[in-house]
Amino acid sequence: MTTSRQAYKIDAEHPGSEVAAETAAAMAAASLVFRSSDPYYSLLLLQHAEQLFEFGDKYRGKYDGSVRVVKSYYPSVSGYYDELLWAALWLHRATGDVKYLDYAVDNAEAFGGTTWAVSEFSWDIKYAGVQVLASKVRPQSPLLLLPAAGEKRCTEERHRKILEVYNSKAEHYVCSCLNKSDGGANVRRTPGGLLFVRQWNNLQYVAGATFLLTAFSDYLSGGGGGGGVLRLPGRVHHRAASTVAYKEDKAFIGCAQGFDVWFGRQKDNPNALVGAIVGGPDAKDEFRDRRSNYMQTEACTYNTAPVVGVFAKFRQLQQKQEKQQQQKQQKQQHLLQGLQPQTSSYK
Repeated sequence: MTTSRQAYKIDAEHPGSEVAAETAAAMAAASLVFRSSDPYYSLLLLQHAEQLFEFGDKYRGKYDGSVRVVKSYYPSVSGYYDELLWAALWLHRATGDVKYLDYAVDNAEAFGGTTWAVSEFSWDIKYAGVQVLASKVRPQSPLLLLPAAGEKRCTEERHRKILEVYNSKAEHYVCSCLNKSDGGANVRRTPGGLLFVRQWNNLQYVAGATFLLTAFSDYLSGGGGGGGVLRLPGRVHHRAASTVAYKEDKAFIGCAQGFDVWFGRQKDNPNALVGAIVGGPDAKDEFRDRRSNYMQTEACTYNTAPVVGVFAKFRQLQQKQEKQQQQKQQKQQHLLQGLQPQTSSYK
């Protein structure tokens, strides 16, 4: 591909607190995943997460002010305070160090964590995620263990009060998504029942809501499924999917040629995007399967990522149920063995 792939950076003179803090949060979360299977890599992730958080907090500034080219595509509307809170809470969860909880509590109001009542969760606006994550911190929680000292520290009263406010904001988000908000802040729904936040790539908000509701609930119960017939989009707005595969045609395809020849082609894409989630239907449940209709047919990583988390939770629940079933069967076998008549050696 001949398209320019210029890289940009943030530094002390050109800050980007959103990028630094979001990356810190991702690395802290990933360190939990690899803690048992690859302890060294887990510690490495955590070390860099703490460094990035410190950097993003020390050199504060919006990344689209430093890298102005992104302002037309991914502007930072909510600013960087939500990402700093997001990173602090993930670092607290990963390290158990109370200083990160102190940060999230001390800056809760000033940074909007306990003042923003939102009805969406996206790549830009993290407040709902912050509030749900904070609501999972409980008094006497193992998350308040300090690994260095090995001592347990109870949540101080100031922690308790602020965490309760975080929890109330998380409940606002959940109730809005479930159409149970008393304040009239319910998320709009399509005639078919799909959450609808806005026209451009609406499924990112649906995926985010699914993830946060899964994380917020202590248990999952079966809900009503949507009706209709499953039909996968055939003309996804994605260059690699819409351009002929190299193994089929080894001729060089330049950037302009890929657009002129393949983008406007009135046929389905020659390649399937496995696992991708596109923007989805509009407010009337209508979907125009055209590459030029990028608001509905563009596939984005921030659509798929939350759903991966949901599937991971489902897998965890499945494994738990399988283990419980196995233990139940073993117990029944032991009981049956105990009821079997004993043969006597006496005649």
